[in-house]
Amino acid sequence: MIKKPNFSKNKDGLLPAIIQDSNTKNVLMLGYMNNEAFQETLTSKKVTFYSRSKQRLWTKGEESGNFLAYINHQIDCDQDAILMNVNPSGPVCHKGTDTCWGNANKQEFGFITDLEETISNRRNSENTDSYVKSLFHSGINKIAQKVGEEAVEVVIEAKDDNDDLFLNESADLLFHYLILLNAKGYELNDVVNLLKSRKKA
Repeated sequence: MIKKPNFSKNKDGLLPAIIQDSNTKNVLMLGYMNNEAFQETLTSKKVTFYSRSKQRLWTKGEESGNFLAYINHQIDCDQDAILMNVNPSGPVCHKGTDTCWGNANKQEFGFITDLEETISNRRNSENTDSYVKSLFHSGINKIAQKVGEEAVEVVIEAKDDNDDLFLNESADLLFHYLILLNAKGYELNDVVNLLKSRKKA
C-alpha cells in the first residue's frame, strides 16, 4: 500500500485531501495539503491543511473546536490524492452541517437503509391496501408475532438442504424485523451502534 504522497506532482506542492469519517464512511469535506500539513497531521493526530486563502497551515477546528482526529490515511495509485480517515468531534462545515455537502453524517446500509425509508413511508401512507400499513394498524403484538413466526421458519429451513427456501425465509425475517424496529421507534443503526459498544478493545 502506498503511504507517501508525491507533493511534487503539482507546481504549488498542494494535493487534495478527501476527509472521510472512519465509522460511517461518509465523505465530510475536501481540503488541500502540502508536505508540511501532511507531516503535521501525522504528528499531532489532528487533520491540518494548507489554507490557500490564509497562505498558512490551518488545523481544522482551531477556531470552532470541531477537530478531525486522524485515524489513518491512504494514497491513491498516482500518489496525488490523499484519503484521510478521521473521527470528527462535531459539525465539519463552517455553516454548521455535518458535511460540506449539507447531508447528515449518518451511517447508511445501502439497500437496507432504502428499505427502512420505504417502511416508514408505507407506515405513514393512506394506502389501506399496503401490507406494511396493515401490520402497523394491527399493532405491536401482531408485528412481534410475525417476527417470531419468520424466525421459526428460518430455523426450520436451516435444518434442510433447500438454500432457496432458507434465503427467502431469511429475507422475510429481516423485513419483518425492520418493521418491528420501526414500530418501536428505532432503526438498524441503533442496533449496530449497540453492537459496536460491545466490541472489546
